[in-house]
Amino acid sequence: MGKKQAAGGSKGGAKAKPADSDASASSSGKGGKGGKGDLKAANSVKVRHILCEKQSKIQEALQKLTVDRMSFDKVAEQYSEDKARSGGSLGWMTRGSMVGEFQEAAFKLTPSTVGSPIFTNPPVKTKFGYHIIMVEDRK
Repeated sequence: MGKKQAAGGSKGGAKAKPADSDASASSSGKGGKGGKGDLKAANSVKVRHILCEKQSKIQEALQKLTVDRMSFDKVAEQYSEDKARSGGSLGWMTRGSMVGEFQEAAFKLTPSTVGSPIFTNPPVKTKFGYHIIMVEDRK
């Protein structure tokens, strides 16, 4: 029984991409699972995102953030395809008001600033498309 346990959860897969290593990847919250222990429990997050319907477009946005090091709000204004074009800001969102995958990723992120963002990499896929998510604050 205990032998199969290691097969599923231990593979990190896309977490350790070389492109992540030089950005702000030293922060444990980037990309998901690592930062959870450092964060205080929260019921709401002040969140920004970049939403693209097509994976190719979200990859372009991701490159602007990681390689070109553009600020998150500028990339959101240029690439996001939703109402949050004003720098990608969604404002304060409470637990339960977001779709599952988005919420799970948002509450795992360490708060950061648009100039030095910690964001989801790889992007999060939901029924709305692909999201790059960053959190500015938690409460």
